[in-house]
Amino acid sequence: MSCSATENITALARDAVLYTLPLFEMARARAAMCPRRDDSGQFAGDSPDSTLGWVNQLVRGRQLLGPRNREVVTPNNDTLYLSAWLDLGDEPLVLEVPDTADRYYVLGLLDFYTNPFESIGTRTTGNGARRFLLHHGKVAPPADDDLTPIACPTRDVWMIGRILVDGKDALAAVHALQDRFVLKTLSGQPAKRRFDVGVPRRAAVGDPRLYAAVVNAALVRNPPPAAESALVAQFAAVGMGADIDASTLEAPTLDAVGRALDQVIGELGVPQPSALGGGWFLPVEVRASFGDDYLTRAHVSRNYIGALGIEEAMYVAADCDSEGRPLDGRYAYELSFPPDGLPQAQAFWSITMYDKASCMLVDNAIDRYSIGDRSPQLHYDEHGLTLRLSAAPPADAATRSNWLPAPDDLFYIILRIYIPSVVHLEQRFRYPPIRRVQPHEGGVRPDRSSAAS
Repeated sequence: MSCSATENITALARDAVLYTLPLFEMARARAAMCPRRDDSGQFAGDSPDSTLGWVNQLVRGRQLLGPRNREVVTPNNDTLYLSAWLDLGDEPLVLEVPDTADRYYVLGLLDFYTNPFESIGTRTTGNGARRFLLHHGKVAPPADDDLTPIACPTRDVWMIGRILVDGKDALAAVHALQDRFVLKTLSGQPAKRRFDVGVPRRAAVGDPRLYAAVVNAALVRNPPPAAESALVAQFAAVGMGADIDASTLEAPTLDAVGRALDQVIGELGVPQPSALGGGWFLPVEVRASFGDDYLTRAHVSRNYIGALGIEEAMYVAADCDSEGRPLDGRYAYELSFPPDGLPQAQAFWSITMYDKASCMLVDNAIDRYSIGDRSPQLHYDEHGLTLRLSAAPPADAATRSNWLPAPDDLFYIILRIYIPSVVHLEQRFRYPPIRRVQPHEGGVRPDRSSAAS
């Protein structure tokens, strides 16, 4: 193969991986989260290794997520999740939503390319009881004034819901509310059915043959939009397409895909520039679709899968301080919101801590994983609200009440603003700089070797 042909294949493989990575990540998330048992306890498969699960079944998360929950990267610690993996290929589904009174909730709908094409909830459809008809393709919804139709771009859809929890005392009330969300068929029968997720539940992204097999199966069920079909057809040259059997791919093709996977995953892990100043950037700035911005789509699918559209929730992130140095729990950091400069959220806001390597919540002695406008015992003063980020606890009690524990290593934080005001959407809000404090100001500087597991 000539040098130029090799370069062409290398570039094409990279383009193919960038485009298809969301398909793989969605399939991998579905494999990890698709329930093995239904509400009655019945297993979909006949062995622990079975790849059968239940689709079209609501999964009700009963506890706020913590460090031991490893299914989804960058999870929130403010809401209970309510989710379902949907297959709309055979018939539409009816979703019944209860009256949630004044409690914030949202059900985000993601197509299999991770576009957050629609949402149901407080902001868009209100808090009253409603019935929705989710349908795909040429299946025509019935004429029924009681059903609000929602057309879904792909056969496979992830519905990922969030219901606000105002402290642990509210869990019982939210549990009761969760139980009143219902999925059923048009005839009124339970919608659940068995489905082969086709991916090991702990699948890694590095195996090029597995990657191609998963992507090709996803393309069969979820073809690209017509405007992108010619682009996707080119990927056949590197083993990706709806009519390609990945088991027949030869070594040169697999090598090209493997190198592209390594390259793309490496690129997506590079810190983003502090476009908002002070160490902050906006990793997800999508409304209903990423359009042809495949790089951003891949980045979000890899690092923030399940993210809502920006009008529903803004995820403002930081992995460096105001001087561009990586955030490291061996140091202490402060960020101060002035009295008139707190985040402006019509629902709520919070800041959550994550380990940089795993993108997961961080275990700590006080079981605090996020801090925000609903946190009890926050200390405000004439300067506003000053938060402390560090692995070591602050020395004084006032600062400790505003302490968000960090790992003894690299970390990042996410400021979530649910139903952000226009000042955020137009990026006119001034985010406080993340200032590194000398280690002796933030307590004892911990030794990496003594960090708790």
